[in-house]
Order: sequence, then structure tokens, then C-alpha cells
Amino acid sequence: MALKEKILPVMGGVHVAAVATIAEGKPAVRYMALTGLDDLTLIGSTMTASRKVAQIRKNPEVALSIWSCKEFSDPYVVIQAKCSVHEDTATKKQYWNPMWEEYFKTPENPEFVVLKFAPYRIEYNVPEGMEVWEK
Repeated sequence: MALKEKILPVMGGVHVAAVATIAEGKPAVRYMALTGLDDLTLIGSTMTASRKVAQIRKNPEVALSIWSCKEFSDPYVVIQAKCSVHEDTATKKQYWNPMWEEYFKTPENPEFVVLKFAPYRIEYNVPEGMEVWEK
């Protein structure tokens, strides 16, 4: 099985991810609900005024980790990615997820932004070892 085919079940669809940015030279980590796409891109959302948006605008390098949280032996991925912030209505409508309604009401909300994570390195980890995908 190709590595990408092993990675997709771990990060495809909606998952909770630990997302790390850099804040004043130090790591800052938070949990986010992200949607993994077939091309390995991850999509998230937040408020324009959030600390993570300011941190990403200053340094788009991020690290993420995703695990099923079911069985300790389940695969998990550690991802290095570049993150971009999208405030335009077309992108917000393109990636709009009904689960965001509670927080943002509508994709036209000017305080709502889409975060797009473009991985360039993914470590796929299982008890037997690690495999690395690189773009």
C-alpha cells in the first residue's frame, strides 16, 4: 500500500489536531478541528483576531499531530506544513462546514477566516516504526 493511502485514513475527514505555531520565538500549541482533504491539505477555521492568526501571519511554519485517540497502537501523523490565512468570501464559502455555524454563523462573517495547511513533510507512525512522506 502506498504511503499516502496509509496517511489518508489518519488525517482525512474531520479530526482534532494539536497545532503548533511560533509565538515570540517559543512554541504555542492548541487543539483545532481540521478537515483533511484527499490531496493531504488540511482546512481549519478561526477568528481573525485570534492569536494563532497573528502568529501564522508572522511565521507560516506550523507543526501538527493527529491521532485517533481510540487505541494507543493506532497510527498517528506528525506534520510540518505552511499555513495560509484566507479572508476572502469565495474561499470561506468553498470550505464552509456546517459545524462552524455555531461559532461563525455564516461564511460572510468578517471575523471568520479559513486556515489552509499545506504539508510538505508527514511522518506516519505505527508501533512497527515510522515512514516519511515528503512533497
